[in-house]
Amino acid sequence: MKVFAGNSNRQLAEAICNYLNVPLGKASVRRFADQEIFVEIQENVRGEDVFLVQPTAFPANDHLMELLIMIDAMRRSSARRITAVLPYFGYARQDRRASGRTPISAKLVANLITEAGADRVMTLDLHAGQIQGFFDIPTDNLFAMPVLTRDIKSHYDLSNVVVVSPDVGGVVRARALAKRLDCLLAIVDKRRDRPGESEVMNIIGDIAGKDCLLIDDIVDSGGTLCNAADAMLSKGASSVTAYITHGVLSGGAVTRVTSSKLRELVITDSIQPTTAVLSAHNIRVVTTAPLIGEAISRTAQEESVSSLFD
Repeated sequence: MKVFAGNSNRQLAEAICNYLNVPLGKASVRRFADQEIFVEIQENVRGEDVFLVQPTAFPANDHLMELLIMIDAMRRSSARRITAVLPYFGYARQDRRASGRTPISAKLVANLITEAGADRVMTLDLHAGQIQGFFDIPTDNLFAMPVLTRDIKSHYDLSNVVVVSPDVGGVVRARALAKRLDCLLAIVDKRRDRPGESEVMNIIGDIAGKDCLLIDDIVDSGGTLCNAADAMLSKGASSVTAYITHGVLSGGAVTRVTSSKLRELVITDSIQPTTAVLSAHNIRVVTTAPLIGEAISRTAQEESVSSLFD
């Protein structure tokens, strides 16, 4: 087994290797003057079980191309099996045709990864579970729930916690966490007029005097979370904390979160946090390295990965 990484999130790759007690594979991923990507694998991978750790976060196109070229380089270097490990799967929000004459980009990206030569794919908290079906190769979708659950248990009195879904579409995820924590569930009823903007309409559930935990898979602009926090506090919530797997946090999202009424935003390191994120007073990062590392170890040893979440 060998683990390699592109330029997207080397810190996470190194943490995964520390968990596995293996060195990070030697590879050069650089650019020519015209920004063409060039990859050189600097050690023998013939007959090896290779894992490429590369979230396709901003800049998504560059990191996706790095991944595709690394897969091709590994295939041409006679790796026995190539697993693309995408802690964050870019383009996942384009998983269906929301209107006429639009693409299903998540399916296109799945095809690109498959055609490049990947034998397996490993992801974390896909935006839509059906994206697994877009791949014609084995795909393991890991869940950050165990990582978030441990953090919540170490920071909160569960007798006063309510898990909140920021929209109706996230109820399944929120209900699963509420079941693990044995606590109540609430739902934010909202209307989204245009992408990136939302208006909170109502809170379904009793949140008065409770510590509310907003659960979602992606935070991008942060507008939904901040609006939901305002609405819940106006309904009598004691505090509002958001637990989100993927901290995209584009544009002015960090400023929006730091100036909001959120007690804290907790994200994972599936996307490498920026300096602004790390310096924000109410944003905290928890690591997924042990979870992903254990899944990689089990995959390499042909053991069950799903049992991680039983």
